Amino acid sequence: QVQLVESGGGLVQAGGSLRLSCVASGRTFSKNPMAWFRQAPGSERNLVATMNSGGSTYYSDSAKGRFAISRDYAKDAVYLQMNSMKPVGTAVYYCAADSRTKYGMTYVAPGYNYWGQGTQVTVSS
Repeated sequence: QVQLVESGGGLVQAGGSLRLSCVASGRTFSKNPMAWFRQAPGSERNLVATMNSGGSTYYSDSAKGRFAISRDYAKDAVYLQMNSMKPVGTAVYYCAADSRTKYGMTYVAPGYNYWGQGTQVTVSS
């Protein structure tokens, strides 16, 4: 019954911006961590950014300073604003949610129990 649906992916020029959205249904995640991961062709799935129920955020080194994660807790939505996009950012981006109610952070993929289907982001140059 729980479903996470991403949107906002597409083609963007290097240096441009893109905003991803993810909306959860079936239950609330307002007291749970949510995150964005990405997986490039031939690579592992890596954390991009995460935000917990208290508003704390964490970014990967590659995302820090360029990306911004935000949440609308009432709508069970999480967003990823991506600025200054680089070709190496080309990947499938996944929304994830931790099933556990907590005030701490979840940093690794095995800690997330619910996943969206992913949205393709392609950065051209």
